Amino acid sequence: MESKRYSESLEDYLEAICMHGGEHVKSVDLAKQLNVSRASVNKAINTLMDEGLVDKELYGDISLTKKGKDISARILWKHKLLRTFLIDILKVPPTTANQEACGIEHSISDETAEKLEKLVQQLKTE
Repeated sequence: MESKRYSESLEDYLEAICMHGGEHVKSVDLAKQLNVSRASVNKAINTLMDEGLVDKELYGDISLTKKGKDISARILWKHKLLRTFLIDILKVPPTTANQEACGIEHSISDETAEKLEKLVQQLKTE
């Protein structure tokens, strides 16, 4: 199932919120993790709210909606899959693999990721 594509930046916010548990996330924590200003976080969160991906109480914590949880889980799955492929199959150093997986995860389709997952599973069992 291919979902709507969002900008790399918005996907990074979704992934970061997911990594913080998906509920009751503070904007200051997102700013620190993503190395951006609180104003940038606020702007992105407003966009994600408009898309129905997050809820935020006025001056409150940020939580993923059901739709936001589904999309962020998919992004995180792609990141972990790509990181595994780069480290375990291509023998890329972990730090490099993590950085490159973060870039690739935004452009790889769900269909391609599913095929890559099958390949990784096959190669790991050989």
